Amino acid sequence: MTATGTQPSAPGTDFLQLTPADAPSRGLTAWLADALRAAIMDGRLAGGSSLPATRVLAGDLGVSRGVIVEAYQRLQEEGLVRAGRGAGTRVLPRPRPARPAAVLPATGPRLPQPWRSGAGLDLSPGVPDLSGFPRAAWLRAERAVLDRVSAADLGYGDPRGSSWLRQELAGWLARTRGLRASPDDIIIVAGVAQALALLGQVLGRRGTGRVAVEDPGSRGARDQLAYWGLDPVPVPVDQHGLRITDLARSGATAVLLTPAHQFPTGVVLAPQRRRDLLAWAADGGLVIEDDYDAEFRYDRTPVPAVQASAPDRVAYLGSTSKTLVPGLRLGWLVPPARLRAALTGAKHASDLGNPALPQLVLAHLIATGQLARHIRAARARQRDRRDALLAALREYLPQARVQGVAAGLHLLITFPDTVGQPGDADLARRVQQAGVVVHPLSLHRLSPGPPGLVLGYAAHPPGQLREAARRIAGAVTAWSGPRGTGRTGRGQAT
Repeated sequence: MTATGTQPSAPGTDFLQLTPADAPSRGLTAWLADALRAAIMDGRLAGGSSLPATRVLAGDLGVSRGVIVEAYQRLQEEGLVRAGRGAGTRVLPRPRPARPAAVLPATGPRLPQPWRSGAGLDLSPGVPDLSGFPRAAWLRAERAVLDRVSAADLGYGDPRGSSWLRQELAGWLARTRGLRASPDDIIIVAGVAQALALLGQVLGRRGTGRVAVEDPGSRGARDQLAYWGLDPVPVPVDQHGLRITDLARSGATAVLLTPAHQFPTGVVLAPQRRRDLLAWAADGGLVIEDDYDAEFRYDRTPVPAVQASAPDRVAYLGSTSKTLVPGLRLGWLVPPARLRAALTGAKHASDLGNPALPQLVLAHLIATGQLARHIRAARARQRDRRDALLAALREYLPQARVQGVAAGLHLLITFPDTVGQPGDADLARRVQQAGVVVHPLSLHRLSPGPPGLVLGYAAHPPGQLREAARRIAGAVTAWSGPRGTGRTGRGQAT
């Protein structure tokens, strides 16, 4: 399989995006203590936040547990944290200046994926592991919430969402994605689809007619923007992510992108391009950052959100659709301050706010550490599925190039030796006739490009993924003929 092979696992953790690669050759303990101290001082680790268990953090970082224990001890001696038997290590509260009360205005699908049929093995990208929803944990959390909830908590409330959930999310996003946001900065939405709908309405009223989008990029997100009257302008993506020079030439004043794990190619926006992107936005542009599957990474170190570098230029979008289930319709929008009031007004006019009880349950799961435990288990399960599909593709489709395997819940296969063959829409139909539903890469393109298939693996166990790969290989052989079936060397994957 012509692909660029998986890299060896690099130690690192989503917690504060820590990785030993950033540490000096000596002094791991001081490096870790400094990083934790800085996070406490700048508010990313708020009072009451739990630090990871020493064994867990040591395992993630690939260091001895003694390094973690000593770093925690230093912070405890400085009066920044407290360790309690059975309660772990928690950050102690720090005095903060009072914030003025927020003034709220008085008023104010990604669309269904068009290729999915529901027949056979559905490897459509974006389909999460619905069977992995933590039913028992959710039920316990719901009971705990109902024991403590007040009558006022079940009223209309703040259109931005539950204050408890926004408080917990502010800490969670700071710890895991590096975001710089207070609870007042967050708007709870019904998934990323509603976040795009609200942005589309507000930007349209402010005169924005064109929004740059990645090409290839999410068809559903592109359709959502178009539905709300914005004209998607394609900007090419290469092996380093969105091409910022093309963005600057596009004439668009806003751009929607997936920098941590580009959909569908899986590339990470390169550091220089991140800097160039923020320089572009500094002239009045808006970056819409869709952080759709950042919790799932396997063979690379964490990639912080772009919002962490420029909160005043980035609207950050996230949801529980991949970590829990899409049916919860729970997500968050962290906009720049200049758009916050207008977006809150649009949210209020749209639905008066999200359902209260699911918000409170999610807040409880975050506060008690149960969401983090669920994600850790889900990540291990998805890594096994990724490995099974990748191994089967290496066996059955050695001529294919596989991309995007280091993170996420999907991968992309392309066929460099099939120039002149029928389009990948024809190939996807052949694959569907073999009993497997996939997306043709052309579904997510605005400009012509090489054929490919986008495969989601989150919803199926390893055995079914292996069978799916076998069926896909048979369809590819029939589609490409003798010219497209030759082996081109040892398999690699990016």
